[in-house]
Amino acid sequence: MKILVTGGAGFIGSNLVRLLVATHGHDVLNVDALTYAGNPHSLADLAGNPRYRFAQTDICDASALAKLFANFQPDWVMHLAAESHVDRSIDGPGAFIQTNITGTFTLLQAARAHFESLSAPARDRFRFLHVSTDEVYGSLGAAGLFTEETPYDPHSPYSASKAASDHLARAWADTYGLPVLVTNCSNNYGPYQFPEKLIPVVILKALRGDPIPVYGKGENIRDWLYVGDHAEALHTVIAGGRPGQTYNIGGNNERRNIDLVRLLCGLLDELRPRADGLSYANQIAFVTDRPGHDLRDASKIKRELGWTPKQDHTSGFRRTVRWYLDNDAWTSAILNGSYKLQRLGTPA
Repeated sequence: MKILVTGGAGFIGSNLVRLLVATHGHDVLNVDALTYAGNPHSLADLAGNPRYRFAQTDICDASALAKLFANFQPDWVMHLAAESHVDRSIDGPGAFIQTNITGTFTLLQAARAHFESLSAPARDRFRFLHVSTDEVYGSLGAAGLFTEETPYDPHSPYSASKAASDHLARAWADTYGLPVLVTNCSNNYGPYQFPEKLIPVVILKALRGDPIPVYGKGENIRDWLYVGDHAEALHTVIAGGRPGQTYNIGGNNERRNIDLVRLLCGLLDELRPRADGLSYANQIAFVTDRPGHDLRDASKIKRELGWTPKQDHTSGFRRTVRWYLDNDAWTSAILNGSYKLQRLGTPA
């Protein structure tokens, strides 16, 4: 297939693009504005590959998108471009409204115009996959489940903007007949993640000897999804999912934040021990929780499409810690810029 991927230079996007090109042999056009979290070095291994091309384009630019659709003629669109960090959305919500809502609207319009220009067989083949987050469902306590029918209850500018974009995607399916699929995933982790999210922050703070920040008492529960498993799930959904349907994608790997941080410290103790022989867990420091801080049910994608994550409760975390230990040049290039692992989204 010819696949237009938005946000393909980001964390999830770069892992997805690599899978589509190197594993499944698709032709991919990567459309990315290269904001702070977009990193072309994450796809350096695809340089020169005839199945891969890149366009530095903002998804809010309607005329540029129209040209890309006309020239590339995609069979599928996989929409991942988004501002995605809750803490940054607290500090600067405007960028989230612009990219996640206006950008999604602009992309949907471009995809709709392309879809309506296609022959009947090409229309039957066309799909638009909108990639979202389980943060749109809001907060979940120690019990209960998020399902595809859970009412939306966003609590941050980020999750509210993603909820709005989900509704736009479904509206374009119902109103204009665009063959849209929506996925809502749990927290991703793995290689090439911008070091503002919990797992790379823990690893890099630990290695620097800095305090490792844990919000509140660390009792917030998250389901952790290895990014390689997520990429495979997205391909499974767009290749075999039913247009108009929503699929939750989870890692079946729920744990409290404090338990995850202690696990990561234990892996670092094993893979790169501190010179003084103490555990990295001694660096854990509890900090005031951020505002709007939020069991997922991902059985539908298993039941209908046969997908389950390959990484278990510890294997993906071990692979991730090892990747950051082995790729210091990648993280150093980022941390030499404006982002220095400082906390974002602090309460007023």
